[in-house]
Amino acid sequence: MVFAVVVTIDVRPETIDEFTAGLHANAVATRAEPGCLRFDVLRTTDDPHRFVLYELYADEDAFFVGHRQAPHYPAWVTLCERCVPPGGRRNVYAVPAFPDEMTAHD
Repeated sequence: MVFAVVVTIDVRPETIDEFTAGLHANAVATRAEPGCLRFDVLRTTDDPHRFVLYELYADEDAFFVGHRQAPHYPAWVTLCERCVPPGGRRNVYAVPAFPDEMTAHD
């Protein structure tokens, strides 16, 4: 079953350029993973230091195993340790409420 992850990240203002560059590299690499169906990066309109990631995977294993064991993932963890204050990253895990209505959008 499709598995979604919504991540909210608050970034230290003094690291915003470093974080944005690393986030872009992470997004490009994640989109190339076999189980990744979608990886959107959003920046909130009310706080330029807050990002929201919408990630959609083929199933839970594609996220918890495939994504987290991908070669680029350790660099992402290190980036977050430098740029995100403690408690500044929140993950919400979800599955479709109406899986039969899931359709692909370009």
